[in-house]
Amino acid sequence: MPINSHLPAVLVVGGAGYIGSHMVLSLQQAGYQPIVLDNLSKGHADVLQEVTLLQGEMGDKAFLRSIFSNTSIAAVMHFGALIEVGESIRLPAKYYQNNVAATLNLLDVMLEFNVKQLVFSSSAAVYGEPHYTPIDEKHALLPINPYGRSKQMVEAILQDYAKSDGLQFAALRYFNAAGADSSGRVGERHEPESHLIPLVLQAAAGLRAAITIYGGDYPTPDGTCVRDYVHVTDLCAAHLLCLQALQTGKTNLIYNLGNGQGYSVQQVIDAAKRVTGKHIPVIQGPRREGDPAILVADATRAKQELNWQPVYSELDTIVRHAWQFMQQR
Repeated sequence: MPINSHLPAVLVVGGAGYIGSHMVLSLQQAGYQPIVLDNLSKGHADVLQEVTLLQGEMGDKAFLRSIFSNTSIAAVMHFGALIEVGESIRLPAKYYQNNVAATLNLLDVMLEFNVKQLVFSSSAAVYGEPHYTPIDEKHALLPINPYGRSKQMVEAILQDYAKSDGLQFAALRYFNAAGADSSGRVGERHEPESHLIPLVLQAAAGLRAAITIYGGDYPTPDGTCVRDYVHVTDLCAAHLLCLQALQTGKTNLIYNLGNGQGYSVQQVIDAAKRVTGKHIPVIQGPRREGDPAILVADATRAKQELNWQPVYSELDTIVRHAWQFMQQR
């Protein structure tokens, strides 16, 4: 599709992936022209409608230069990281190469073409084992795996580039992104799937034999781990607010994104039963190493400074939207 030169162009790196594809919809609805850069190793081209898809690597400087030289890019949104914690432990070089080294190449080409506004997809994994909960942005950064360390490294790089080159950035630390666009146009399609809500719904749909609960003796009300689930559409709304803040001259924006409300694994399973009306077989497994009992965000800063208000904060709504997408597929 030809690029509409009358709309501000935003390069969405990883825009064919789960959160990136939702961001493309949000940008279109807000009057921006998203341009997607994705290598399609994890993303899906079929989720993109009426948008330019440029297939390639974000670490390929020659490819990046061809994009920036042919299009007037106003800002960049970066969703191009690898995200599997377990894989990052087995293959740390892969994560440091993609998540850190390739991001450096992207930053260098951005600055070469005087594009200085970046919204970066970070993670609550930068905090590691929580010293207290809810977790605010002042919590120490002590990541416990290469994935979390790669995100922390990029955040540090962004702060250094802001000082040296005037980079304007926002780094958004997600807790548990979940749900799907309410219309069912896009949703979660990880292969293999590792996130709890789609795994539970696959068990409800008969696509897997059962859902495994890893640990039932945590110091939580029902003994299962508690996590903060934030709807992917609400995440994208925060990104859009950050982009608009950068356009007014702000920078060094670092925010947690979560609902501030934790739900246990068992509560997620119960919500899925209510939403689907299906029996969901459960297997009780042992604890997994590195799983904190409770991870809940304090997102007060984003709410106060960005005026961000999650719209889809109810667990049943998040699960229902994910179920609608799964059924439509």
